Amino acid sequence: MDISYIINELGEDREAYFEAVAPPIFQTSNFASKTVAEMRYKVQHEEEAYQYTRGNNPTITILEKKVAALEGAEHAIAFGSGIAAVAAAILSQVKAGDHVVCTQHPYSWTHTLMNKFLPRYGVETTLVNGTDAENYRRALRPNTTLLYLESPTSFTFDLQDIPAVTAIAREHGCSTIIDNSYASPLHQHPLEMGVDLVVHSCTKYIGGHSDVMGGMICGSREKINKIFEDEYMTLGAILSPHDAWLLIRGLRTLPLRMARIAATTQQVVSYLAQHPKVERVLFPFLPSHPQFELAKRQMRSNSGQFSILLKTDSIEKTDLFCDSLQHFLMAASWGGHESLIYPVSATYTATGPKPNLPFNLIRFYVGLEEPDYLINDLAQALEKV
Repeated sequence: MDISYIINELGEDREAYFEAVAPPIFQTSNFASKTVAEMRYKVQHEEEAYQYTRGNNPTITILEKKVAALEGAEHAIAFGSGIAAVAAAILSQVKAGDHVVCTQHPYSWTHTLMNKFLPRYGVETTLVNGTDAENYRRALRPNTTLLYLESPTSFTFDLQDIPAVTAIAREHGCSTIIDNSYASPLHQHPLEMGVDLVVHSCTKYIGGHSDVMGGMICGSREKINKIFEDEYMTLGAILSPHDAWLLIRGLRTLPLRMARIAATTQQVVSYLAQHPKVERVLFPFLPSHPQFELAKRQMRSNSGQFSILLKTDSIEKTDLFCDSLQHFLMAASWGGHESLIYPVSATYTATGPKPNLPFNLIRFYVGLEEPDYLINDLAQALEKV
């Protein structure tokens, strides 16, 4: 299916709403029925009918159809945040007594879900170094039901060999879920590599403007309908119609934004990789990266995230570098028009436990600014280290 058709036309029945170029926001909680027979049908087929916005809503349906098509999925279901989508996807695949194998250093709230929340209900998780697919196999138990991937991972940007992990999962009768937020549905298609469910934080690239939150699960119609009937309708972590409209707006420019971000990131990374005050750049599309060939094989292009290890043993100098940046905002998320940093040193406290990541690790996100504008800012901040 052509990407231009998906973004501009798929799911948009303009004849039904006065040929409006932008779809309307169906800001309603209820949908009326004219007869008992009609309402009976809606009650019995709520996964496809419009009865109550906690189930389906026309604005949200447009978004779901577009993201599903971009991922090459049969169906998709939208949530109010990325972690809501992650949680629903995982809960749909586990029960008390089950075991999950997950790549190390996933998104922080995924880590919390796996290691603090699920154990309360009798589900255990083993974290493994996912750069070697065989580590998933080594961690398998008789009660393992799910292998969880995030490729690349947050902060360290390690990759998993997706076809290799999914092959292990099929061999042992396990399901697979991947967080594909880093690559976006444009740059990586995990379903083609055997993954069962793909999750996205739509807050990031799909939204693209740092003004809306959302999540999405993509997969087969059978699996998505099961999630709709159970985790989605029961837990109610729905996306609002207005937020769906904002995400549709974000999709309109997704290819343009991703192309610009990819090109600028390559220039910024090239500058940092040769700088004497940078110990290492963690970026899968850097030729020196140990998984460079895997990155090229699995992803169509890079996106805008990477990390650096600053060449210093001083947390104060790390903080000074970050504080000296004038055009990189310091914030937790990414995927919008603005460039950002997230310093790991911000998670260090004088009395608390030390995080798993070193204090001199700084995550960068490159937005839509001009490359020289960002590089000049980095140069003046590095001079102070």
